[in-house]
Amino acid sequence: MIKTRKELIDTYLNFFKLKKHNIIRGASLIPENDPTVLFTTAGMHPLIPYLLGQPHPSGKRLTNVQKCVRTDDIDEVGDCFHHTFFEMLGNWSLGDYFKDESIKLSFEFLTNVLQIPKEKLAVTIFEGDEDSPIDEESAKVWIKMGIPESRISPMPRKNNWWGPVGNSGPCGPDTEMFYFVGIGKPKEESNPKTKENEWCEIWNDVFMQYNKTKDGKYEELTQKNVDTGMGVERTLAVLQGLKDNYLTEIFIPVIERICILSKRRYGFNKNDTRAMRIIADHIRAAVFIMGDELKISPSNIGHGYIVRRLIRRAIRYGRQIGIKGNFCSFIAPIYIEYYQKDYPELEKNRNFILNELDREEERFKEVIENGLKEFDKIKRKSDKIISGHDAFILFSSYGFPIELTKELAKESGLDVEEYGFNQEFKEHQKLSRTATAGTFKSGLIDNSEETTKLHTVTHLLHQALRKVLGETIKQRGSNITAERLRFDFSFDRKLTEEELNEVETTVNNQIKEGFDVKREEMTIEEAKKKGALAFFDTKYGEKVSVYSIGDFSKEVCAGPHVTNISKLGHFKIIKEEAVAAGVRRIKAVLK
Repeated sequence: MIKTRKELIDTYLNFFKLKKHNIIRGASLIPENDPTVLFTTAGMHPLIPYLLGQPHPSGKRLTNVQKCVRTDDIDEVGDCFHHTFFEMLGNWSLGDYFKDESIKLSFEFLTNVLQIPKEKLAVTIFEGDEDSPIDEESAKVWIKMGIPESRISPMPRKNNWWGPVGNSGPCGPDTEMFYFVGIGKPKEESNPKTKENEWCEIWNDVFMQYNKTKDGKYEELTQKNVDTGMGVERTLAVLQGLKDNYLTEIFIPVIERICILSKRRYGFNKNDTRAMRIIADHIRAAVFIMGDELKISPSNIGHGYIVRRLIRRAIRYGRQIGIKGNFCSFIAPIYIEYYQKDYPELEKNRNFILNELDREEERFKEVIENGLKEFDKIKRKSDKIISGHDAFILFSSYGFPIELTKELAKESGLDVEEYGFNQEFKEHQKLSRTATAGTFKSGLIDNSEETTKLHTVTHLLHQALRKVLGETIKQRGSNITAERLRFDFSFDRKLTEEELNEVETTVNNQIKEGFDVKREEMTIEEAKKKGALAFFDTKYGEKVSVYSIGDFSKEVCAGPHVTNISKLGHFKIIKEEAVAAGVRRIKAVLK
């Protein structure tokens, strides 16, 4: 039986290595050159250019473990299996094998390697609709593997179809694998469709089979891909016979510390248990986001807003279960020490993480104090009952959970209009999910002509900054839409007008030269020996793509790029600003 997280990950990667897959490194939690998302949401996310046809330096068969963050169902965290941060095991075929071999590999790993009895497995497939037929091919392979028809559940598009993101692009059916978590042995009629609570999804094979055109037609893709995902936390719990992810080795030391701090027991009170899970989950996610290469601080916008929301939510629930004083920085080191061998950036950024947690707890104390003042104002104007609207203001503006408002109201001899609060809260959730769907959807990068040009010109901008300001300049991130580029770099002061003009002129002079953009494959060590810029070391595998623009720029990158820079047009800087201590940002366009 798999006993540890590390054993599960190593077993998975070694299995696929034996099946001629190359192990690649996981990417940063902050996606590069994809404005559709704030975080890497799945293992496939960093591989988007290759899923769209660009050759990968490590070949057509790949496997890895990827750290991911998803916040679209943050309100679900607190049950036994939802997480905001998680690790995802994955294997990919980039135009190599397809449904038959993918399913056979999955089945072999589950039954031969993990030794799961096939009687405890069930699967779902796409049931078909007016746009695409039922996925009979997958069903036939599963039957060949020995899965009975009663355990193969055809499901609708919302369950077993991936993509496209937006109105057009790659998409296709998927097949999901489930493990029996019910009591005793599964009855013949039990499957994920008829007895959902008896089955836990542990793996998903996505078949990128079609391209949906702008006029709504589904055409077979020339390069068909397979993208799979297996969550480490959930799979580890299932393999150990646990129905609660928070009882695995990953979380138990943290849960124990929360019990000590709160003087309460895990698993004995529903509300206490939920609060402990939220604290354990949210602090882990905050540690990984702040500990990423880009060192995200809590703030009111973008990535920083999510960090702030996670930390403050953890603090609120800590107060709810009786934890006194600052506590996040007492929990975070457990995660840093547990994960540091696999993610050395956590230890490297330890002081930053712990200091930011303490600072955020101090800031939140002020918010709580202001909230108490607001409660006093509400109390004075209320007659026996605090309205749902006022209770929601305390929640949304001051971070007061309804439980805290009710407790304060009871002490003052008042009731709270919970129905009104719940109605406003539901509307808030609806709006949040609508906004979140747009910001956090897992999306294919926009490989349009405009974004390709803007991505290419970031190479010229990067080198121009190093020419003008010195070779200590390092890229700290970028974000590209069809309209503009945003480029973050290390520098400790505002650029002068003369410096900005020189950077702009340097880029435009290179564009006038009209150099070809050349791509080569080599190891990261060879790339650095040849003078290629490569600052995100943890992102690279055994082989990398190096893009050269004349003798001016040489950089490790995943694309996309134009073939000749004469196509770029005129480069114009529209803004230069600070975004963090020691980090500046340039926004620019091509005309």
